[in-house]
Amino acid sequence: MNLETTEALEKELQTIEKWEKDQKGLWFWERIGRLPFKLLDKLTPSFIQNKLGIMLDEIGSYIQTGGKYLTKETNIIGKLQAKSPEMNIKDLNDVSSLPLDVMDSVSHDIKNSGSKLATVQGATTGIGGIFTLAIDIPLLLGMSIKILQDIAITYGFDPRIRQERIFIVKCLQFTTSDVVGKRAILEELSKMDLPESESNRKMASELQGWREVVYTYRDQFGWKKLLQIVPIAGMIFGAITNRSMIADMADTGIMLYRKRRILERIQETTLKN
Repeated sequence: MNLETTEALEKELQTIEKWEKDQKGLWFWERIGRLPFKLLDKLTPSFIQNKLGIMLDEIGSYIQTGGKYLTKETNIIGKLQAKSPEMNIKDLNDVSSLPLDVMDSVSHDIKNSGSKLATVQGATTGIGGIFTLAIDIPLLLGMSIKILQDIAITYGFDPRIRQERIFIVKCLQFTTSDVVGKRAILEELSKMDLPESESNRKMASELQGWREVVYTYRDQFGWKKLLQIVPIAGMIFGAITNRSMIADMADTGIMLYRKRRILERIQETTLKN
């Protein structure tokens, strides 16, 4: 099996860095997109606020223990095995040594299937307007976490490890943050793999305030989700918004986990030479 050359890895790294740079150019539209929810908060029924409280508890549980969101590693390994039948893939150690194109193929399959499922879910929960929106938001959050876990496994990282669960929540936070937030998170994540680094401890400490993740996650829907409040018509808006949300979340996971795998391989190649 031939893995990528250092030159090929560095070229792929440049592609990811370009994507990171592109993420920093949405300031105006992000701020506009959050305005409707600031108004909607005053009209939001208490049962929706209670749903958000449950989401907060669930994310806290996920960071600490993995909660109910832990995915099945064997399912993803089976998908990887199907893409590379000549290999004998038993665990994450085997996964980490697969060619990038195999990892990329499976991760994009995960993105596509997740986007399709989110489309159906958005249409279904859009039928009842604001009342079914209370169901839609936590379901979409759970789907996002599962997809990010699946992508983590695809690139050979273990979401059962608390550090990886923190990384996943940071991916959620990155997708829903404004430009300033994205820049700060990229800086944190770039130092995540340094053993016992100050950055690691700081990032874990910051996540004690993970409530921000849920509220920015909800606010990110902005004017798009506002349209889903309209009964029946909300089916169309819900389908489109959910599909876009999951696609963006998956892209973030793919790019950031792919970057980590590429950097590790470059480092390994450098040490060998």
